[in-house]
Amino acid sequence: MSHQSHLPAVIGLPLAMLAGVAIPLQGRVNGALGTRLDDGIAAALVSFGTGLVFMVIISLTVPRGRAGLKELLPSIREHRFPRIYLAAGMIGALFVFSQSLTIGLLGVALFTVAAVMGQTLSGLLVDRAGIGPGGRRRVTPMRLIGVVLTVASVVWAVSPRLGGTGQVAELLLPLMLPVLAGIMMSYQQAMNGTAAVHYGTPITATLVNFIAGTSLLLAAWLVKIAVAGVGEPLPAEWWYYVGGPMGCVFIGVGALLVRSLGVLLTGLGMIAGQLVGSLVLDLLVPTPGTVIALATVAGPVLTLGAIVLTTLPWPRRTRRTR
Repeated sequence: MSHQSHLPAVIGLPLAMLAGVAIPLQGRVNGALGTRLDDGIAAALVSFGTGLVFMVIISLTVPRGRAGLKELLPSIREHRFPRIYLAAGMIGALFVFSQSLTIGLLGVALFTVAAVMGQTLSGLLVDRAGIGPGGRRRVTPMRLIGVVLTVASVVWAVSPRLGGTGQVAELLLPLMLPVLAGIMMSYQQAMNGTAAVHYGTPITATLVNFIAGTSLLLAAWLVKIAVAGVGEPLPAEWWYYVGGPMGCVFIGVGALLVRSLGVLLTGLGMIAGQLVGSLVLDLLVPTPGTVIALATVAGPVLTLGAIVLTTLPWPRRTRRTR
């Protein structure tokens, strides 16, 4: 088992935010690729496939990656963790698939709100159950306030884009998929973090993650082409293929941090990074329909405040002695 030192929050939270910035970047690339191929499943498969190739290269060339590969089979044979954890990558595939299936109907803003709601609430429960490598973490009032403020800040940040999403009542059923995907993301981080501890490195956990996700997406794509045929050919531009390595950063850093920060705080840090990254993208490389308003800027700031509150201890009452 790894004896990696725990990272303090002052270091871990900025790392989580940097990893979160990769999410909107990856979304832009995968969205453009899906449009180019006219096939969301194929775009997700390309993203996972390139990420898998990237992780194979890292695992074979980096000393810690090779050391982690040596621990892979012994960890499985000795049941150091439940074998279902090997399928954690399928949760990532579900998240990408839910993007391709529902964003066209819901819009990016409503999808983001639904996914964040699921992820923050489940992060609280996963920490309480002690599923991740960081052990049990109490549900304190400060953590509850942080979760509520995070969801509120995300709703506020994306509110300028919610006007054209149609009647919410008609979208309740499609909304369930991103909520479910968000809920499962916390479990994915917990499973990857636990596996990383036993492998001795998040590199191997990320590699296994991409093997599982690529396998599921490949099966889905084969069913799709059997029904509807193959879409457009792959583009030649290199930037269409950087989404996979960005996903490696997101998953690997998450697996590294959950032991120190817990699932909830790691998720909140990545959500803050996602909002900041989206804002920077909208400012530097705006897409048609981009809206920059006070809420767009204030939402990430409120998220940072929610993270600070979540890290604060809740004072316990001391018993009075007679």
